[in-house]
Amino acid sequence: MSSAFDTGNTAWLMVSTAMVLLMTPGLAFFYGGMVKTNHVLVMLKMSFACLALVSLLWLAVGYTLAFGPDAGAGLIGNLDHAFLRGVDMTSLHGSIPTTIFSCFQMSFAIITVALISGSIAGRATMRGWLVFVVAWTLLVYIPLAHWVFAPDGWIAGNLGALDFAGGLPVEINSGAAGLACAIVLRRRKDFERQAITPHNLPLVVIGLALLWFGWFGFNAGSALQDEGGAPMAFLNTQLAACAAMISWPIVEKYQHGKVEMLGVASASVAGMVAITPSCGEVSPVGALVIGFVAGLVCAFAINFKYKIHVDDTLDVVGVHGFGGIVGTLGIGFFATAAMSGKKGLFYGGGFDQLWRQAVAVVATIAFSFCMTWLIAQLINRTVGFRTTEEYEAVPGKEEEVAYDQATIEEIRSRLAPAGAAAGTSGGVSAAGVPAPAGSRAEADAALLGEVITLLERRERDK
Repeated sequence: MSSAFDTGNTAWLMVSTAMVLLMTPGLAFFYGGMVKTNHVLVMLKMSFACLALVSLLWLAVGYTLAFGPDAGAGLIGNLDHAFLRGVDMTSLHGSIPTTIFSCFQMSFAIITVALISGSIAGRATMRGWLVFVVAWTLLVYIPLAHWVFAPDGWIAGNLGALDFAGGLPVEINSGAAGLACAIVLRRRKDFERQAITPHNLPLVVIGLALLWFGWFGFNAGSALQDEGGAPMAFLNTQLAACAAMISWPIVEKYQHGKVEMLGVASASVAGMVAITPSCGEVSPVGALVIGFVAGLVCAFAINFKYKIHVDDTLDVVGVHGFGGIVGTLGIGFFATAAMSGKKGLFYGGGFDQLWRQAVAVVATIAFSFCMTWLIAQLINRTVGFRTTEEYEAVPGKEEEVAYDQATIEEIRSRLAPAGAAAGTSGGVSAAGVPAPAGSRAEADAALLGEVITLLERRERDK
């Protein structure tokens, strides 16, 4: 292999790739815990479908169209490396094998399309989603990846905008696409009347933990080496997440009078979203400011959907769209020239970098929204993308279930005979289960009554 090969950089990128790939199952748990019980498996399936479909698509044409030699005007790559043709054990991207670089970039494509599922949670058909994953990755993500990540892409090369780890093709792109999909698939029937409450907050936090862990590979791995910008990107990722966890709860306390765990989890994601494009371009102080501002902006932005009457179910637009905008524009203010040699407004660079960042944001939003709207409309009119309103309550009688829960009637039939056999001299619980005499028996009966009451309440909330 070439003398330029670096074992340390290669090992670091392999670890980073595994960390980013872990983010998609983490996202599945994060989204799965946020929806109602009867939609949790659907959300898991949507994320894992992205793992399979995007991986195969990336092998076939994704990598070459995104990172192959430019086919003209910085808009798309050519097909020279279709099915990784010409890429072998001796092929290098800088100091690392091209194969692992391709796999690293593939993990970005997977998580980006999976993010969009949060905007249409509970009202998308699986067949429509499978078609959407392939079409959107091919027609929206891959061109944007070429614009931003390829040296000869028009945003990176011609415009000169900066994006260290994917604020444009991942965060802003998924936010704009989520908005377009939410418009095409229309609102839920109970939108604005009944907010979705997480059916399993611990599952949400488990998903957050996996996302947080993977984000260090996402951001620091984008340096493509274990030195240079990687350590700073690693530190800034942590700082921005923590700063957002301070500012978001302030807004939540002001708006609702309390701070909830879901808000804290969303805050940390907002901070990491915002620092994604700027993690290697700003100082730790800049990261703190960007994270803090992102927490404020995103906490307000998640309520914007009610003003425009668009059902962005799990707040992809509010967190990833607005968070990505904050971080991408933040480069224009806080870039230190340490990585790229370009300075932001607060470091003596004037408005030069800021306007470039702003143009890149507008171009990404316009392209992603318009293309996604067309794709979603076409899918909805052909194979069908929007489910029926009945599906929102029950995804289908033939579907497997996430939790094997007995019905209220089954629980009553099991408990009542046992209570009657034990005697009738005691009290009767709130659920109508006889309680024999004795403090322990009465306590057990009361506990069973509480369990049934909670289950009845959960069935009403579905």
